[in-house]
Amino acid sequence: MSSTDPSTDPSTDPSTLTAEQLPQLLEHDTAVKVAGLDVDGLLRGKLMAKSKFLSICTAGFGFCSVIFGWDMHDQTYFRELGISNKENGYRDLIAIPDLSSFRRIPWENDVPFFLVSFHDPDTMQTVSACPRGMLKRQVDKLRENGYGAMAGAEYEFYQFRAPQTHDGSERNSSSTATFLRDNPVDALPSLTEGMFGYSITRPVHNQDYYYGIFDACTKFNCGIEGWHTESGPGVFEAALEFGEIQAMADKASLFKLTVKSLASKHGITPCFMAKPRANLPGNSGHMHVSLVSSSDTKKNLFARDSEDPSPPYPDVRFLSDLGRHFLAGLLDGLPDIMPILAPNVNSYKRLVENFWAPVTVSWGLEHRAASIRIISPPTSSAKATRFEVRVPGADTNPHFVLAAILALGWRGVEKKMEIPIPPLGKGEDVGGASDKGVRLAKSLKEATDTFMRKESVAREVFGDEFVDHFGGTRQHEIRLWDEAVTDWEVRRYIETV
Repeated sequence: MSSTDPSTDPSTDPSTLTAEQLPQLLEHDTAVKVAGLDVDGLLRGKLMAKSKFLSICTAGFGFCSVIFGWDMHDQTYFRELGISNKENGYRDLIAIPDLSSFRRIPWENDVPFFLVSFHDPDTMQTVSACPRGMLKRQVDKLRENGYGAMAGAEYEFYQFRAPQTHDGSERNSSSTATFLRDNPVDALPSLTEGMFGYSITRPVHNQDYYYGIFDACTKFNCGIEGWHTESGPGVFEAALEFGEIQAMADKASLFKLTVKSLASKHGITPCFMAKPRANLPGNSGHMHVSLVSSSDTKKNLFARDSEDPSPPYPDVRFLSDLGRHFLAGLLDGLPDIMPILAPNVNSYKRLVENFWAPVTVSWGLEHRAASIRIISPPTSSAKATRFEVRVPGADTNPHFVLAAILALGWRGVEKKMEIPIPPLGKGEDVGGASDKGVRLAKSLKEATDTFMRKESVAREVFGDEFVDHFGGTRQHEIRLWDEAVTDWEVRRYIETV
């Protein structure tokens, strides 16, 4: 799509890119790719002629609202929801490109790419369920009070080789779903076998793929900070480069796109399910968050200027009052936002005891069994002080997760909440239950009921419109699951009952 190397583009900072600069920036291109996010975090978009894009780059263009009226497999929701339905004719929303999101797709001949946000055509406000719009609303609240936010994301994911056909040739990874219709899930071969976290030899087995993802992420502006094998057959983990929270959410979504796109060229199926294999660790999607001053200094506001000689708990002796209130807000609201942190039926197979995943409302300094891990002095530098929220899996929508963290934390700041429970003891079982914290939801149904109840914290921080819509999408998932007959059921009962 481009006849020039992206390095020859005008030296334009994407964060300050204007519509007037676009003709020169896209001078040698013939087309532009655009995409926005649905509630499941899937990118939905299209390729459009450059002339068309230039004509709509500021005013936006019509985009069918049905992407908020159907699920991840394009099945319309059993119960129609407010944004897109028969009554409004599945009308168009207005998709407005975010010029600051400009980058080129290195595996598609450097075609220009822009993210869009979805707006209501009547009010021109972002629709309640638009992931990028939702996060922006939370960030705007902070900015109004002189704060900014930084974030980092970590993703683990399994990888499977596309099975061979009967004649011995490899299938394309896109045929994996077809293969699974006729074969048990366990027949899908892992990229590598065995448990070997932090291996420096395993990546050599798939060297072009391994380094290809790292390099493509750098070129696609969703750079990887750390990249290694994780414990589990064919499991990799990526820590994305820390940055401003809205850009971080975009990069997290685009990282998944990069992995899936590169994998398809190597006959590999990457899997971001929370728990793709029984009796093995699941895939986490941990998020790191801190508040900073909105000045150029970006001072970390969770860090205390000096050690508190009489803290409520030793674990927070280096945490500022602002940080303590933020932590309290997270702990108070965590049970009410679980469908955001664990959005799928499968998510709750990861959140079980003794599998290195948190199962209670809990926190602690450098505690990897807790829901919220504090990273601060004395084990880290003051400027790196932050919270790692360890509940989310890799199957989450990063914009919703980061928006939820900000919303709960800021609620704690506004209400000057106090930390409600003591820290998780260092000697307690990793991933085990604790009498110090409330047990998190054990199923999507339980989580959704809590999320949607009248007095839910989620309704307080997000509003009824979003809660009713997103909750309705989760009720759809629950109904599909309730109606499903699983392999486990058939194997257990087919002969014996």
